[in-house]
Amino acid sequence: MEVVGKDIHSFQETVRDHSEYDFTQYSHTSLRRRLTRILLELEIDMDALTVRMRNDGEFLEGIVRKLTVHTTELFRDPEIWKKIKVNLLPTLQDKSTIRIWHPGCSTGQEVYSMMMVLEEQDLLEKTEIYGSDLNPDVIKTAREGTYKYHFNQSYLENFDRVMLNGTGTPSWSQRKYWKKYFHIDETHDMIRMKDFLRSKPVYKKLDLVKDPNLFLVKFDLIVCRNVIIYFNNELQNRVFDLFHSNLNEQGTLLLGVHESIMGPFSKRFIRKEPFYHKAPE
Repeated sequence: MEVVGKDIHSFQETVRDHSEYDFTQYSHTSLRRRLTRILLELEIDMDALTVRMRNDGEFLEGIVRKLTVHTTELFRDPEIWKKIKVNLLPTLQDKSTIRIWHPGCSTGQEVYSMMMVLEEQDLLEKTEIYGSDLNPDVIKTAREGTYKYHFNQSYLENFDRVMLNGTGTPSWSQRKYWKKYFHIDETHDMIRMKDFLRSKPVYKKLDLVKDPNLFLVKFDLIVCRNVIIYFNNELQNRVFDLFHSNLNEQGTLLLGVHESIMGPFSKRFIRKEPFYHKAPE
């Protein structure tokens, strides 16, 4: 079930010609890896996959959703979240309204992480939180704010490191801190975010490849981690243009730890690790 270059081109053309989506500027490396996994799961080859996609719109939609599920967790990369908490958010505290956008929000753990840190800084009430993703299934999960406990126990370690300045060795004695933000039900294997968090964000389905900013506001902070790594250089620059034009003056962009701004847009942001601040015009 090896996926080669012609297979990827055939897949890209099939998606473009038979749906609203466009993967023609996605990284071949990431597409090859994800398509290989899908073929193994379905036990078919690329020819059978593309034929079925051309003739079954619902099947095609399902394949797109499989391709666009990204890994996320609460307080992923705790050291980054400490810098958000200590170095970035205090610079926004004098604003009357803070607006934050999470494009590619996936199942929402990053959005909830941000809201917890904002609450600890007494900034959540005056913050507007926006999340978007290409995949409507993950947006539904983000709205519900319910996750598997046993699969995500590292959440508690990350919470301890970021919120309590701990060492990542949480104990049930810290339950009073967790209870402010989420409920843990080990019997039913569930972590559920509290209602005041779940009701806060505004979510929209949004395709960074072709859609404008559908929220119609400008942002003080855009957090887009581990998304552009799936795009080729041309598409990355298009997305950087979208972000740059929708950041407020002195607004900030945060990318993933393995992502960076190269090319023409590197001069339009000032990097102060790990943040990219919009350069003065």
